[in-house]
This record gives sequence, structure tokens and C-alpha cells, in this order.
Amino acid sequence: MKGPFPLLAITLLPLALIGGLVMLAWGAGVVGHGAGFVARIELPRGNSPVDLPEIKGASSLPLIVIDAGHGGHDPGASARGYVEKDLVLELARALRDEVEDRGIARVALTRDNDTYLLHEERYRIAQRLDADLFLSLHADSAGSQNEVAGASIYTLSLEASSRAAALFAQRENASDTLDGVDLSRQDEGVSDILVELSQRRTQEQSNLFASLIEREGQGIIQFHPQARRSAWLAVLRAPDVPSVLYESGFISNEGDTMRLASEEGRLAFAEVMARAIGAYLARQEDN
Repeated sequence: MKGPFPLLAITLLPLALIGGLVMLAWGAGVVGHGAGFVARIELPRGNSPVDLPEIKGASSLPLIVIDAGHGGHDPGASARGYVEKDLVLELARALRDEVEDRGIARVALTRDNDTYLLHEERYRIAQRLDADLFLSLHADSAGSQNEVAGASIYTLSLEASSRAAALFAQRENASDTLDGVDLSRQDEGVSDILVELSQRRTQEQSNLFASLIEREGQGIIQFHPQARRSAWLAVLRAPDVPSVLYESGFISNEGDTMRLASEEGRLAFAEVMARAIGAYLARQEDN
């Protein structure tokens, strides 16, 4: 058929296709009102180190760095309407205040808001600040097994102390992975763990601090039947800073949840941990 109609059809077809794609994107939440449902994730900062946190306390005191696990797009475990990243941040703040009030040490938090940090960034903060002690706070969920309860204390080891410890380490270490992509981009130094674990004194001090937490918590904090554990946990890799991961309980358990979420429970945790920190630092002075 001759005339302007074929030319008009050729002109309008691309416009119609573009319009259809726009409408599809609108409906899928890519543009328009649905755009609020698109996830925006803060990616690692490349080679630029994170800003160092504020340090509280007298300059003459030793320094402890407290790390609230997870944060940002990484909520950690969740159950009963509670989210790990929020619970452990409140624990970290409570401990910071308790240590500062007692005048035991200077304190810095790796994060004091809903920020995402890689495992390496967390322990690097402790190294850059020349910290005397590093404590990473976490919580867990056992899913439908709501009878599982109690706190656990982890130190670094190439070999996990149990299958449960290995699974916990696998979940925690995976928080640096998003859709199968390793956000930490650590293409060097993974084998250096053998060198790091050769720092026997650091490991001995980590184990000492873990034992003091268990001692001070007896009768106050409910510990898991296997309270002392070890595993290959990326956040504990600093070879020169004694480091412990404290898994504060299971938010899938009602009793643990109430303990972790209540002001009374946070205060009990902070008092126990502050006494353990004080005892640890006193032993370092004696040596």
C-alpha cells in the first residue's frame, strides 16, 4: 500500500516500543512510584580505609574496640520481630557506657549507627587505633528450634571446635558476600592466616579474655552448654590484637530475646563484660 501510512507506521513503531518498556519499568518498580522498592546497597569503599571512630575515655588508659556485628543492608539473624544488627548495637552502646563510667579503659565502637562494614574493616580499625582488645558482638537464630539458648564465646582457630561452630562461622563470614560476589575482594592474605595464627601470644591473650568472660558471667548470664568455642571467623583475624567474638544468645528463643532486648538484660551484660575487661587489663599490667 502506497501513501504516508507505511512511513508513519515505521516512525511510530519505535516510539510504541519505548513507551511499552517505560510502562513495564514503572510497573516493575524500576521508575516511578515503585522505585522505592529498589534495594540500594552501600558497597565497599575500595582501597580507602573507613574513618576512625571517636575514642572515649582518659588518654592514659588502654583501649578496647567494641564491634557491633552486621549493619546496613546486612541485618544478621532475625526472629520474633527482632533483628540482630539492632540488638547488638544496643549491647555495644551499653558496654561502652559501662566501661567509660568505671574508668577501666578508653572505648571506641566500630559503628555507632546502622552502617555496613566488612569484616576486614572492623578489625583493621582496632589495628589502626593500636587497640589492646577487640570484642565483636553478635546474636544468632536457631530457626524453629526455639529451645536452643545461651551465649557462646568464640576465639579464632583454623579448625572449628564443633559442627555448630563451623556452621556459625560459615554464616558470619558470608556477610561479606552479596549475590555470590565477595565484597571484600581479598585476593591476598587468605593464606596469611597461618602466619597470623603463629602469633601465639595474641591467641593466648584471646583465650584468657574468653575464659574471664565465662568466669564473670557465671550465675548471671545463661551460657550455652558449649560456652567456649573456636572457629575460622574472619572478623577475628587481627594477628596483633587479642580478639573475641561474643555470641550473646539466640533471638529465636524467647528467654534470650527478652534478656537481650531489655534494659535490665543489657545492663547485666555490660556489667559482666566490663568486669571481664577490667580483670583482663589488670593481668596485662601485672605482666
